[in-house]
Amino acid sequence: MKRRDLFRISTAMGLGAALPALAHAKAQQAAAPAAPLAPPAQGSIPVAFLLSDNAVMIDFGGPWEVFCNVSVPGREGTLFQLYTVGATEAPITTYGGMKIVPNFSIANAPAPRVIVVPAQTVSDPAVLEWLRQASRTADLTMSVCTGAFILAHAGLLDGKSAVTHHAAFKDFAMKFPRVALKRGARFVEEGNIATAGGLSSGIDLALRVVERYFGRTVARNTANTMEYQGQGWLDPFSNSAYAKARRSTGQHPLCPVCEMDVDKASSFSTTYRKRTYYFCMQEHRKLFEAHPSSFI
Repeated sequence: MKRRDLFRISTAMGLGAALPALAHAKAQQAAAPAAPLAPPAQGSIPVAFLLSDNAVMIDFGGPWEVFCNVSVPGREGTLFQLYTVGATEAPITTYGGMKIVPNFSIANAPAPRVIVVPAQTVSDPAVLEWLRQASRTADLTMSVCTGAFILAHAGLLDGKSAVTHHAAFKDFAMKFPRVALKRGARFVEEGNIATAGGLSSGIDLALRVVERYFGRTVARNTANTMEYQGQGWLDPFSNSAYAKARRSTGQHPLCPVCEMDVDKASSFSTTYRKRTYYFCMQEHRKLFEAHPSSFI
């Protein structure tokens, strides 16, 4: 998906988050490796995929494929019980146009042990409340891409470290100063919360979850079954390409909000302190004009 569309998802949640003028979370020391998760002696692990309109398919489809391909020698049956949860059981429309009918609503969904939150548009406070309550008893709540905005809006990331899509770093850091943004991380684990970077990063975080439940050999076999050659699940800081902010130049201007390449001839622009800035979308120009010093 295009980064400008990704931002429309993260900034159009309608949850009334204020934008602190100059607040940025300071980097914290690297956390200790996450503890293993205890699978049930028998039966499956219930995994809830929270979905609403504009849910990004790879964000939840990638982890879904990981969990449904796990097998453990000597153990029969499905290891992960996968189901979708919506605000209601009415169909939702994913980013790209696919219609999905949730298996359950937040009113009747089984209690999950793992919750997956992809990038999507969330506007119902009841969904956030369900997420808060369900996370209290879950082994793990994980977000993918700008799904981290939803976890942060729900208060689940306060005082913790997290990552999101690299194009959303500035927006996330300014909206959630109580969260330590980890630039360059492919995924971040802290307590019963885990966040993944953009899109394909969710596959690696899901493999890491499998490893925490059943060990590295099972996770590696799952990746092989999927013919997935990515090694990001073995290194949480393998997104180092995004650790350093890109710099805008006169020849190659970048949107100061999301660092996306822009075309001077067709982009939105504004002037601040005798310098012209160019933007990938109108919303980002408005955001800049409200707090220009925060972006430069």
